[in-house]
Amino acid sequence: MTDQPDAVPDSTAARVALWRALHLEADAPPHVLNDDIGLKLLAPDQNWRSRGDMDPQFTRPFRASIVARARFIEDLVVEQASRGLDQYVILGAGLDSFAQRRPGIASHLKVFEIDQPGPQAWKRQRLIELGYGVPEWLRFVPVDFEAGDDWRDRLATAGFDKRKPAVVVSTGVSMYLTREANAATLRQVAALAPGSTLAMTFLLPLDMADPEVRPGLEMAEKGARASGTPFISFFTPPQILALAQECGFGAARHVSADDLTQRYFASRTDGLRPPRNAEELLVAST
Repeated sequence: MTDQPDAVPDSTAARVALWRALHLEADAPPHVLNDDIGLKLLAPDQNWRSRGDMDPQFTRPFRASIVARARFIEDLVVEQASRGLDQYVILGAGLDSFAQRRPGIASHLKVFEIDQPGPQAWKRQRLIELGYGVPEWLRFVPVDFEAGDDWRDRLATAGFDKRKPAVVVSTGVSMYLTREANAATLRQVAALAPGSTLAMTFLLPLDMADPEVRPGLEMAEKGARASGTPFISFFTPPQILALAQECGFGAARHVSADDLTQRYFASRTDGLRPPRNAEELLVAST
């Protein structure tokens, strides 16, 4: 395996994968998402649970948000697949594990994972080393965004059929992009075939977040700024809905933390739930 710094998952992708695994260890069943694939890929040292960003209590609302958004998107893909849709595009795929966890469904789709070339090559190699392999229906699409690559061109080269609709997802990305860059992505997806759906997370202004998670969000914002990838864009639900419509979507809706709580956490007695007004979801269709 290569050990070049740009050929491994970034810290955010790794943290998300570990939080998914921590959900299985720290939270009582029933689990919202059963996912330890990222943990297996990363193979961190035995002390990973002792890291400050893995503290079971401090990270509780954040990992609830992470598994809730992933489960919602997975349910959306399964629903669309049941209606005959067969193209699934993951922008900034990172350590996404849908293809490995749900092969019975994924194998009836073409799953396109778009990511930076280095981390994607690392992931491919780790999947092979662990015995998961890379089936024909899983298409890795390396896109060097910094070099100006157009993800739609790369997608077409990988076998995407622009005449057919698709589900496109983007999680944990919008806050790092300018409003103009977010709008460009929305316009690109809105131009796909009729019947296509976008599911995208967005971050609300930090002063709107639940008080219990605001310090954690502020810490994340400070860390992102220090690492050279600052949070740039924040949207209120009315703003993101207006932007989606402005960019050409025929319908758009906001999926709030309360919606996710009602759907996935209502029967829990331990108080686990995603925080309000932090990172929530836009679902838009052409």
